[in-house]
Amino acid sequence: MDIREEINREYRAHLETAKQFEAILEEVADAVQAVIDTFSNGGKVLLAGNGGSAADAQHWAAEWVIRLNHHLNRPAMPAIALTTDSSNLTAGANDLSFEEVFSRQVEALAQPGDLFIGISTSGNSANVLRAAKMAHEKGAKVLGILGGDGGKIIAECDHAVVVPSKDTQRIQEMHVFVGHQLCSLSERALWEKP
Repeated sequence: MDIREEINREYRAHLETAKQFEAILEEVADAVQAVIDTFSNGGKVLLAGNGGSAADAQHWAAEWVIRLNHHLNRPAMPAIALTTDSSNLTAGANDLSFEEVFSRQVEALAQPGDLFIGISTSGNSANVLRAAKMAHEKGAKVLGILGGDGGKIIAECDHAVVVPSKDTQRIQEMHVFVGHQLCSLSERALWEKP
């Protein structure tokens, strides 16, 4: 294997996926507005995903609680990654089922006016799907950050960003970009002085 050629091939594949971003620009703008509306109205954001998507959930929650744009001296924005509490996750998986590890937390924490962000590259993660359904039961809105055709989760979404790819790596790369837009533009809209 020629490592340099492989890196170049992967980079070209990344660029091809990024070129399709314009096709989902309106979806991303709608998602950013949903986040702005949630925070503006006193709601909080709950996030969940599996694997790399769990890392995205933690990453974005940290950006909202701490900050992304370092020129902004702003208060913390209420965001919770449901992927970080090992006691809740392991108790839920052991005592209930792995499919309920996020929905149980949503049941405990979500309120009307909140936003649940479910991240899934396939759009079919059963535990994210159940959490989205529970969010609606609790009166919260649902934003899906998905891939492929949106999978089963898209039917539960009030807002969705679907990266048009079936390649997990490319979807995850675009999810990072989308997450940065959600965090950066929402905090700027709420706290940046004109």
